[in-house]
Amino acid sequence: MSQLLEAAMLVCFGCSWPMNLIKNIKCKSAKSMSLPFILLITAGYIAGISAKLITHQINYVLVVYILNIVIVSMNIAVYFYNRRLDNKLDNKYNGKAVKNSYGNMTPKNAV
Repeated sequence: MSQLLEAAMLVCFGCSWPMNLIKNIKCKSAKSMSLPFILLITAGYIAGISAKLITHQINYVLVVYILNIVIVSMNIAVYFYNRRLDNKLDNKYNGKAVKNSYGNMTPKNAV
């Protein structure tokens, strides 16, 4: 029963990560993302996977941990991609860019 509850918890957490990933891809900016938070979550999943492997509890819960860490890792990649876009935009407008209502950076006079 405890493994079922643990899997349910991981599925609930896991449902939020794809939504977060899609939002971050659409936003095209890392300004609303927190790399330390994402790394902390990743460390937690690594600890959970390690616990399963050390205790030899290789079951469906381990699969859910792995799926979650893969999606969270994609968020890390999107963070660095979006940060590169932010830097390009900042350089293009010499720091004279602001975030519009869609979350994209635009020149101040275009908002």
